[in-house]
Amino acid sequence: MRAVIFDSIRSEPRVREVPEPIAPDDGVVVRVMATGMCRSDWHAWAGHDEITLPHVPGHELAGVISAVGPAVTRWRPGDRVTVPFVCGCGRCAWCRSGQAQVCPDQQQPGFTHWGSFAGSVALHAADTNLVALPPAVDFAAAAALGCRFATAYRALAGRARVTAGEWVTVIGAGGVGLSAVMIARALGARVIAVDRHPAALAVAAELGADQTLLAAGTNTGGTDTRGTDTRGPDTGGSSTRGPDTGCTDIPAAVAELTGGGSHVSVDAVGSEQTCADAILSLRRRGRHVQIGLLPPVDGHPRVPMARVIGWELDVLGSHGMAAVDYPEMMALIEQGRLEPQRLIERTIGLAEAAALLPGFDQATVAGMTMVDPAR
Repeated sequence: MRAVIFDSIRSEPRVREVPEPIAPDDGVVVRVMATGMCRSDWHAWAGHDEITLPHVPGHELAGVISAVGPAVTRWRPGDRVTVPFVCGCGRCAWCRSGQAQVCPDQQQPGFTHWGSFAGSVALHAADTNLVALPPAVDFAAAAALGCRFATAYRALAGRARVTAGEWVTVIGAGGVGLSAVMIARALGARVIAVDRHPAALAVAAELGADQTLLAAGTNTGGTDTRGTDTRGPDTGGSSTRGPDTGCTDIPAAVAELTGGGSHVSVDAVGSEQTCADAILSLRRRGRHVQIGLLPPVDGHPRVPMARVIGWELDVLGSHGMAAVDYPEMMALIEQGRLEPQRLIERTIGLAEAAALLPGFDQATVAGMTMVDPAR
């Protein structure tokens, strides 16, 4: 089969012919119909995760089962499925209690074994990890769920437990950030989206962000968009604040917009600056969810813990979502309250995916990049 593969850390990814995978005893082989590309794939290529080389990346996927291991009882060839990017072992206490996303013996396609930037991928513990696709959910929409969308859903619905009327600040309007905007709105929250790119903020506004903040570091071409409200102050419109160089004090701007700070903040980027801005944007007793991976700086990333302690803030992690929790999210998709397919900005083939991967940490795509392995 064709696959994107690299032979060493930060080496040039190439599309090559590699052997088809074999189904594990408790697993399956899935013919990949769609797979997402996200910043986590770049982290693996850059050496921030332990991987075995040569390596095939890719961890957000949907497809059709083509082979089934002898110990699998729930699945058959031809079944349409997706899978969380964290696959539990199916045996430990965490998996048995429905918390496979923190399984100590977890597998992750594209990290612990070859992933989905390929014609087919092997998946472990199928009876624990696979999710059946309803007829109304297509492969691209399902692949969009595997990492960013499901992680954002659990972050807001399961970890922060967002309620209607609360303010949610989402820093970073890439795939996971835009997912968080859509999900927060579906939960009845008021949303502020923050990003350095006007195009990403425009998409956030289309998805329902009540306010948008252009962060410092991007020139918008000389247009001062301070206080612009495209639909009027009383209609849930989206305003972009800050001069053409962007807002330099995100926490202060959020405090002004919300009357004292957000109830919930999300760092959907993963840097010391975005993490700090998110935490400092909270009101007292607020809840912060860290989704973006934080590469270590001098051993550990620095976090404003004095504010966390003094204001009794909750700092929460969100690491994917177990398959047993998918039905609630799938129901909202079938009802049309969540539309992950709207987050797909473009679809590319394997060759273009190989070319894009080394620079994907700097990508400015306003939404998700989907890969079709048949291209």
